[in-house]
Amino acid sequence: MAGGRNETFYEQVYAFVRRVPPGSVVTYGQVAVELGAPAAARAVGYALHFMPKPSDIPWWRVINARGAISYKGRGSSADQQRTMLEDEGIVFNADDRVDLTRVRWWPPPGSGSGEQGTGCG
Repeated sequence: MAGGRNETFYEQVYAFVRRVPPGSVVTYGQVAVELGAPAAARAVGYALHFMPKPSDIPWWRVINARGAISYKGRGSSADQQRTMLEDEGIVFNADDRVDLTRVRWWPPPGSGSGEQGTGCG
């Protein structure tokens, strides 16, 4: 697992998401795989939901495996996330999705957080 031994999974999620550069996104499943917990995509979502506030964690850069924003009922949080992504140059298509082949970020190989390009969701 990435990070220190005493680091909680939530702290590992926050550390990973902080590394995602502006104009790029990652998926919940990708974060889970990169942290060595491939079945924990939902836990990544919970970590972001319960992150400390205020926060320097760019939570808006985490989307679902379909390239869409994942908010039940959509609403203002989804609108805020989309606006923040668009402000960084992310383009959404007519189906409200982004092209993951163009904007998905992978950590550099050997950076201590899994393998690059694992093809996860």
